[in-house]
Amino acid sequence: MSGKPKLKRRSGCPVSISLEVLGDRWSLLIIRDLMVRGFRTFKEFVESGEGIATNILADRLAKLEAAGILSSATQPVDGRRVSYRLTKKGIDLAPLLLELLLWGARHEETMAPRKVIAKIEKHREEFLAETRRRWREWDPTPLLPKFDAPPDGKGVRN
Repeated sequence: MSGKPKLKRRSGCPVSISLEVLGDRWSLLIIRDLMVRGFRTFKEFVESGEGIATNILADRLAKLEAAGILSSATQPVDGRRVSYRLTKKGIDLAPLLLELLLWGARHEETMAPRKVIAKIEKHREEFLAETRRRWREWDPTPLLPKFDAPPDGKGVRN
């Protein structure tokens, strides 16, 4: 029997299995950056402002690739640089990430402008369709702005 060896799972529960693949904050933030910020390179992830250590980033990228969530390819112009891209399995996480974004904005202090969140919430299907279109067309244009902290450091309660 060839192929990937099966990982031993804690249980057969779909939530448990999903958490085994995605259960740390870095993995979801990497997926977010690929999906809505148009990031493609290791350097872009390091400079995202989240503060991920390079060893953790390398580990999470490798784990996400092994799980089939993203793929990597050497850039033709510079063979030392690698580009990352979500796979079909990875882009299928778009509804989950959208709901996490809306839940966080609804229940916690965030830097996400109320108008942006209200627009996304009102037009969920269009937002998801645009996310998928950008993925299909390899469009790296950011879908969402970076939600930076305002000068006073206080968040916005949506």
